[in-house]
Amino acid sequence: MATPPVQVGWVRPADNSKHPYKEAAVVVHPEGTKSPPGLVEHRPGAPARIVVLVSGSGTNLQALIDAENAEKAQHADEAQHAGKAQQAAKAEPAGPAFGATIVAVGADRTGIQGLDRAEQAGIPTFALRVKDFATREDWDRALRDKVAEYEPDLVVSAGFMKLLGPDFLAAFDGRVINTHPALSPSFPGMHGPADALAYGVKVTGCTVFFVAGGVDDGPVVAQAAVPVEDGDDEASLHERIKTAERALLVDVVGRLARHGWTIDNRKVTFQ
Repeated sequence: MATPPVQVGWVRPADNSKHPYKEAAVVVHPEGTKSPPGLVEHRPGAPARIVVLVSGSGTNLQALIDAENAEKAQHADEAQHAGKAQQAAKAEPAGPAFGATIVAVGADRTGIQGLDRAEQAGIPTFALRVKDFATREDWDRALRDKVAEYEPDLVVSAGFMKLLGPDFLAAFDGRVINTHPALSPSFPGMHGPADALAYGVKVTGCTVFFVAGGVDDGPVVAQAAVPVEDGDDEASLHERIKTAERALLVDVVGRLARHGWTIDNRKVTFQ
């Protein structure tokens, strides 16, 4: 089988607007290969630029904000203990605790706690409601263009309750991650914890994956197991899954930010 051609350079929006996306290498596989096609490699800058999309309370967003703030506090503490400014300048910086900065938070609705959390943290926000656009496709393109303004290395769907359309995903190919409260490919869709209980599994969990256009079916980045306990109902199980999910998301975003990543069809590796 012939090796597919490699395209290396700046990846731009389909409409060739002024906002360039980050440098990436993409191997284009033969027509008919399921998305995401071929090989995607991305090496973020330092710190990596993150746009987070939310629809509700923003607890996953808060976990990311806390991780970024913890890194800032660590660096401030190191500078304080370095003593004189000259000594601080000569001191070798410690390795990044997180490695990412949230440059914007977007939503598909207004008046939600997720946007409040971002504003309280001093992060730029925007909201694009589907009902304000003539078609869903128009909304998808508007969301694409708005996110592109912030030139993200990574887009994090953190409780974002809208499916991202083909125009958006084509613009940010291999750079959009989402979470799912089950161990993919098991129990996709809106009711992962309930479906796991109904099936009678003894272990479920959560998954962070790259979005590929289907329902919770993109390439898996990482997973965490959560045991199903006797007496669990949907609420108690889901709460433990969400706790594991927040920790996993912070770990994954940090690793992607610090090391970069490769997606070779369905196999995801950190560089």
